[in-house]
Amino acid sequence: MQITNEKVVAIHYTLTNNDGTVLDSSEGREPLYYLHGFSNLIPGMEEGVEGKMKGDKCELKISPEKGYGVRDENMVQQIPLEAFGGGEVKPGMQFHAGGNGGSFVVTVMEVADDVVTVDGNHALAGVELNFKVEIVEVRDATADEITHGHVHGPGGHHH
Repeated sequence: MQITNEKVVAIHYTLTNNDGTVLDSSEGREPLYYLHGFSNLIPGMEEGVEGKMKGDKCELKISPEKGYGVRDENMVQQIPLEAFGGGEVKPGMQFHAGGNGGSFVVTVMEVADDVVTVDGNHALAGVELNFKVEIVEVRDATADEITHGHVHGPGGHHH
């Protein structure tokens, strides 16, 4: 059975940057299950495994445009420290922020006097991604999975 829209797919993967540094991997864990064609993975990953079958292995090089996006320096902003409600704020901390595009996560980059510099870019924005992928399972999605837009049961979401 080939990977097409409305298929549940299970993959093992290793993600590296161009220096070969491992950024994420399913090694030693259960495979990643997702519903194909529902934007549950980055676009380049879905495009790269389209048409593959159980047992296939592939290597994918994904551009930032098909991954987590190009870095946008407008997403780096300085915010008054008082906007954080008086709690401790340190570099590396993450907060949910809201804007015209909805809710997103910002990471604190620097705290100086009464100003906090935050970055709303995804940590992998602007990074070319290299995936080694093994297709572990491909099956038809259930009607409920299609309606909800995600995998149910083992390896997926439980209601």
